[in-house]
This record gives sequence, structure tokens and C-alpha cells, in this order.
Amino acid sequence: MRFIIVLIIIALVVFKLWPEPETPAIEETFIAPQIQSLKKAEQVEQQYLEALERTNERIERESDGG
Repeated sequence: MRFIIVLIIIALVVFKLWPEPETPAIEETFIAPQIQSLKKAEQVEQQYLEALERTNERIERESDGG
């Protein structure tokens, strides 16, 4: 009986001290294409917001002058 308990304790200690595998970067996983699409969409959104802001500024300048 003591032998089994010692084996269990050894197994738990080894399990606790075993190094965890390094987590791969997102770009190296199966979800990489979706992440790339999201990054492109963020760029498009940023360009849209900048264009919208420029348009709003232009409209405001033109309405103040008229």
C-alpha cells in the first residue's frame, strides 16, 4: 500500500515540476488567416474614419463661410 502512495506522490511531483510547452504565436496557429483578415479590416476602418473626419471638417468649413 505504501508503494502505491509513494508512486502517486512521485507522479504528482513530476507532473508539477514538468515544464509547460511554449505557447505558439497566434500567427503560427490555425487561426492566423482570420487574424490577418481582422487586421486588414481594422486598417480599412481606420481609413474610413479618417476620411469621414476630413469630410466632416470640410463640410463644417464650408458651412461657416456661407
